[in-house]
Amino acid sequence: MSGAIRYLTARLAQQIDEELMSATGAFSLDQLMELAGLACAQTLATCYKKDTHPRVLVCCGPGNQGGDGLVAARHLGMFGYNPTVWYPKPGSKEIYQRLQAQCRNMRIPILAPSTDATSLRDALARSDVVLDAIFGFSFKPPVRAPFDDALKLITDSKLPIVSVDIPSGWDVEDGNAAGVGLEPDVLISLTAPKEGSREFKGRHFLGGRFVPKAMNEKFELNLPEYPGFDQIVELAPGAPGKL
Repeated sequence: MSGAIRYLTARLAQQIDEELMSATGAFSLDQLMELAGLACAQTLATCYKKDTHPRVLVCCGPGNQGGDGLVAARHLGMFGYNPTVWYPKPGSKEIYQRLQAQCRNMRIPILAPSTDATSLRDALARSDVVLDAIFGFSFKPPVRAPFDDALKLITDSKLPIVSVDIPSGWDVEDGNAAGVGLEPDVLISLTAPKEGSREFKGRHFLGGRFVPKAMNEKFELNLPEYPGFDQIVELAPGAPGKL
């Protein structure tokens, strides 16, 4: 398929997600989270080796983005890293309870929810790299408590950051126009990159190897080829996107 890779609006990203999990796409939420989380773990492991950055703080929100983070934490544990999960507002759905149980079975610490920032501050001091899985493409500013303080603490830590799909605090279409979002070193876009990530200057990866050919063609996504059996592909800096 020729042409520039397509950058998604919030509406189109939601439409593709719904179609993936419809009778047509035939994926379950569990499957998509597993594939997305594996891609996130592989991206972090590609950029930050376990001999130099073994302690990973996985920051999870209460939605599907947080589920991807929990899956990534489990895979990072399998890869030999020492992940810790910070999960201030745990999701109440049964799938999140299972994902947390899977992490605990891997002896991955999950920090107890706290009304203050102490647990996050302490965890950052004991970490080498942050996996940001707080907000997804459905996020709309402003950033509310307790996440407003959390984003500031993560930024102030000066640790390298790998963000999942869209950096937390960014508008999915306008990017970090409000100036309150994280500024990650690495971004792993899922399915296809989002409009708000056009101006991202760090290393940019795509983790959408689960997108069927029929859907790639239908939405004219123009997704790149993935190398070998990797779950990710790195996008060239300033890669052009279809308007």
